[in-house]
Amino acid sequence: MRRTLAILGTGGAVALLCYLLVISHRIARQSAVDEARPADIIVVLGAAEYNGRPSPVLKARLDHAYELFRRGLAPLVFTTGGAGGDPQYTEGQVGRDYLVARGIASERIVVEGEGDTTVATLLAVSEVMRRMGLRSAILVSDGYHIYRAKSILEHQGMIVYGSPRPHAVRGSWRERWLYFRQALGYLLWRMHIAI
Repeated sequence: MRRTLAILGTGGAVALLCYLLVISHRIARQSAVDEARPADIIVVLGAAEYNGRPSPVLKARLDHAYELFRRGLAPLVFTTGGAGGDPQYTEGQVGRDYLVARGIASERIVVEGEGDTTVATLLAVSEVMRRMGLRSAILVSDGYHIYRAKSILEHQGMIVYGSPRPHAVRGSWRERWLYFRQALGYLLWRMHIAI
């Protein structure tokens, strides 16, 4: 009996690892593809902000969204992200302020500032999009984040085009770890565990 359980446990672990490696590969492929095309709105996923200023990662995402907006691919930009421990600012608000300073009219920017996880943020985004009658989005984030975020938004009935921020380093161990971590996040989301 113990041997059977050990074989089943090992088989299950191997199957789980294979699944995560397949998802990691899909994440890696998606991370290098820019699907940007005309859509109803550009959704920028939040990242850290420092006392009202975007972190380098958030700034790169916002700059990419700005270029997509400037190219006329969408009439609206949606900045997202909660406070992340900052009692004064949210990532969504900082993103909005940054884009306004770059010249996008404030009425062209929608803000979601409550989400504290990717899942919570994208559920809020999809609800706001539905209320505004919007169906398609260009999703801007880091490449490793696009696959999972795109899947969540598509699951909510939206048409989503991934557009990762420009990023030069490819194939590093750190990047592979990020793909694997996102695969774990994807698996947990599929199991209805929101992170």
